[in-house]
Amino acid sequence: MTEPELSLLRERADAGDRDAVDELIAHAVDIGDLKELRRWADRGFADAADELVQLAGETGDIGELRRLSDGGDATATDELVQLAGELGDVGELRRLAASGNTDAADMLLELADG
Repeated sequence: MTEPELSLLRERADAGDRDAVDELIAHAVDIGDLKELRRWADRGFADAADELVQLAGETGDIGELRRLSDGGDATATDELVQLAGELGDVGELRRLAASGNTDAADMLLELADG
């Protein structure tokens, strides 16, 4: 997709055209554009947030998952726990467990036993 085409889609999306938003989200997924997904997720588009969580998990972007999790996204929290466990990120798991996340506490126990 060319930059002029993207600009036109963004104008349409900003004017409330949901089809344009969907196209932008799909394009962002195709090219792995976290910034574009974040833009739409932050505007309340759940499908963009879901795609952002998935892409951040696939790329190992703990910072993005943490940002989403801290903002209340339960799916991001689940993904963050899984990724932190895979990476052996005890500090992140402790942070999550201290905030009451039982999955993170369980993951810490698994790592300690392993």
